[in-house]
Amino acid sequence: MPVIGFHNSHEQVHPAELLKAVQHAEEVGFTAAMCSDHLTPWNPRQGESGFAWSWLGAAMATTSLPFGAVNAPGQRYHPVIVAQAIATLGAMFPGRFWVALGSGEAMNEHVTGDVWPRKELRDARLRECVAVIRALLAGEEVSHDGLVTVDRAKVYTLPELQPALIAPAVSVATARNGAEWADGLVTINQPHEKLREMVTAYRDAGGQGKLIIQVHVSWDPDPDRALALAHDQWRSNVFPPPLCWDLDSPEAFEQASAHVTPEGVTDSVRVSADLGQHTAWLQEYLELGFEEIYLHHVGKEQRPFLDAFGEHVLPELGVTAPGPVVAVRA
Repeated sequence: MPVIGFHNSHEQVHPAELLKAVQHAEEVGFTAAMCSDHLTPWNPRQGESGFAWSWLGAAMATTSLPFGAVNAPGQRYHPVIVAQAIATLGAMFPGRFWVALGSGEAMNEHVTGDVWPRKELRDARLRECVAVIRALLAGEEVSHDGLVTVDRAKVYTLPELQPALIAPAVSVATARNGAEWADGLVTINQPHEKLREMVTAYRDAGGQGKLIIQVHVSWDPDPDRALALAHDQWRSNVFPPPLCWDLDSPEAFEQASAHVTPEGVTDSVRVSADLGQHTAWLQEYLELGFEEIYLHHVGKEQRPFLDAFGEHVLPELGVTAPGPVVAVRA
């Protein structure tokens, strides 16, 4: 049975409302959840910036869902702090937490005042951070001098089951590189051929664990409104790397997306008023080999989407019970 989860967008929804939304998601049948970790929204209309780690404690304490989060250690977050946060959630909620560790985007990371590094340096910094985090989660005292510096760090409260460290990727090269260190792969909806290439690259390079996909959707009973919602909220998210990595403010994304048409958003967002069409799209991702799908409704109002998908889409996909926990390799 697939895991169909609810993605919580801290860039778009006030954390108090997002907490109500994820609680309702469990009530209507979603079997997992994940969230973003942003300081900055993608455009001024999104307009939120709830702190993911505070919210995760509340969300995990008030639901029984397994949760994932996306994080970028190395600049805004020191890897020791990330390891401590992962360990605490893992200790409090055994077997229910995983985290995807990426190289980040300038829009969130530039606030430290440090130079935004070239991509190859960001990737190397991420590898150092992953090594530091794994060692700390194993109970080791860590000192490290490199692109990040650690002096005699140790995390004392450790989980019995280490949370999985997942590689986030939107390119074939990043998927291949993540195979060396990751417990699984997470990506976003892209053309099927691109997704096949990414999965193949990850597996051929020795990548283990779950295949996870976050799918951006826009649904409303009125098809024109569904398209308008996607265009209003997500037109700033249609740009491929390196642009999406290097723009450094909501205003910059807003300017870059000024000429994106409503139809231009549909390559990035699955837009339809037809719940049967949404079901068919999700079935295609399952057939590609993705075991966990997290749905991100790009509108700011979540409850109508949750009710509609809980009643009409999840049962058609065979989702009838809580989903499995992401396993960690030994």
